[in-house]
Formats: sequence, structure tokens, C-alpha cells
Amino acid sequence: MIPFDAVLAYLLTGSVAGFFAGLLGVGGGVIVVPVLTIVFAWLGFPAREVMHLALGTSMATILFTSMSSLRAHHAHQAVLWPVMRGLTPGVLAGTLLGAQLAARIPSRALSIFFVGFMIFVALQMIANLRPKPSRSLPGWPGLGLAGTVIGGIASLAAMGGGALTVPYLIWCNVRPHAAIGTSAAVGLPIAIGGTVGYVWNGWSHPGLPPGSLGFIYLPALGVILIASVLMAPLGARLAHRLPIKVLKRVFAGLLLVLSAKMLWSLYGT
Repeated sequence: MIPFDAVLAYLLTGSVAGFFAGLLGVGGGVIVVPVLTIVFAWLGFPAREVMHLALGTSMATILFTSMSSLRAHHAHQAVLWPVMRGLTPGVLAGTLLGAQLAARIPSRALSIFFVGFMIFVALQMIANLRPKPSRSLPGWPGLGLAGTVIGGIASLAAMGGGALTVPYLIWCNVRPHAAIGTSAAVGLPIAIGGTVGYVWNGWSHPGLPPGSLGFIYLPALGVILIASVLMAPLGARLAHRLPIKVLKRVFAGLLLVLSAKMLWSLYGT
């Protein structure tokens, strides 16, 4: 039986994660992982597996939220499909490699990496750096290399890759709404490769709680999906109506707060 407080946490997490996944093209992992880390530790899951379960479950949620967000952005003709196809082979290779590495990295080191990456994303959003006017997208080899880096880091951090894909595309002078829409599309192969990797590497792993499929905790996944899939299209619609500069900075502040809370939950007691 899942505690009622945990169900509420999963629902709220899914709602916020889905909304921001659609709004900013940022994978919901930046919300889901810190909250699941806190909730799983509270539920008494084995400390050495808390971070792996949070990462795997987060990656599985992205598989569904990315499809929902992708449909909404495609309806606004904001997905650059040739760019998505150029990034996808590298993304798939990078996510599978990242999931393999995550299974072999101790939970403490993995959580430090994740928190460091969240702080990087937050500072990047606050800085709102602008590219040189002459910069443009590379050819297929360059896109493949970029996809490998994006996929590897996204898999290690259990994020849809938008935290890297959106800034990279904007750095190449892709207009922001197209960068967000294309990032939502790139999130799908990231989620496919990452989910397969976390299931495979956690399969028959000793000490996992009942209801786990590899490193994916199915009760949390089911509740989070209900909320996140409903909220992702709303975020995507608002992305095409509202200025996102202020919202990015609010989201960056949320990331910093969650990072601090996550570290306190893991190491403050």
C-alpha cells in the first residue's frame, strides 16, 4: 500500500514536471529526480539504490511526457525534423552508454553529479546567454557528436535532454520556440534508450523494493504519468503564447531550492 502522502507527492511532481517539460522543452527529471530521492528515502528504500531508482523512474516518465509534449509542439509546427533526425543516432548511443555508467557509479557520486548538473542548468537559464549572429547548425557529423554528448549526460541525469538541447540549438541561432519544440522531439529517443538501459541494468538487482522493474519503481511511475501527460500539452500551448524569460528564471530558482533539499535529504541526517 502506497502512503497517501507519497501519492500526493507523486501527483504534484508529475503536474509540475509535465508542465515545464511542455513549456521549456526541459525534461521533467529536473523536478522528478530530486522529489523521488526525498520520497524514496522517506519510504525507507535501500540508501545505496535510492538515486538509481529515482533516475530510472524519472527516465521512464520522460518516455511518456515527451510524446505528449511532442504532439503539442508539432501542432504548432515548431519541430525541426531534419535536426531531430541528425541528433537521434548520437542520442541513442549516448543514452545507452550513460545508463551503463549510471548503474556502476555509487549513489553518492551519482547524486553529486546530478545536483551539480542542475546548478549548471539553473545558472545557464539565469544568464540567458546569446549566440553570435554568424553561428549556425553544423552538418550531420556535428549533430551526431552533439547528440552523443546530450544523450550521455541526459541518461546520467535522467533528463529529457532539453537542458542541453535547447541551449545548444539557440547557441546555433535556432529561434527559441523551434528549439523548444525540437528539444521535445529529441527527448523521445533519449527516453527510449535511457529507459531500456535502466531496466536492463537493474534487472534482478538485489535489494530493490517490490513493484520495481529494474531501476524503475512502477507505483511512482504510474501516478506521476497521470498528472504529467495531462499537463505537458498545457505547458506546450503556453510556450507559444507567453514570454519565457521570466519563467526560465523562476524555474532556475526552483532547481536551486530542490538541489539544496535533495542534498539535505541524502546527507543532512
